[in-house]
Amino acid sequence: MKGLYTILLLVGSNIFMTLAWYGHLKLQQAKISESWPLYLVIVFSWAIALFEYSLQVPANRIGFEQNGGPFNLVQLKVIQEVVSLIVFSIVAMVMFQGMEIKWNHLAAFACLVAAVYFVFMK
Repeated sequence: MKGLYTILLLVGSNIFMTLAWYGHLKLQQAKISESWPLYLVIVFSWAIALFEYSLQVPANRIGFEQNGGPFNLVQLKVIQEVVSLIVFSIVAMVMFQGMEIKWNHLAAFACLVAAVYFVFMK
């Protein structure tokens, strides 16, 4: 169960991370934050990132093998990267509707899946 909790927390964390990193661009595109000074955009993004960290830190603590979790440090990082790219792709396609996933993106994702396979090999 700790592995599942870890992955679910990482998914939630990455949703907030993607919104923190790229949400301000959507707000600018919608002419909501177009006139905001840069420092306000940064504060806005950090406010969202607080929720990211509130999920990311517990995910790593629960999932880490030295805390009784099923994953070593490298495995946690590779899982995080794969979850990050999957969440980013979905959120970006929803928020920025002109974005397409092309063959080279799929090839890159296949390489990440291969990375997961190799990092979990004994």
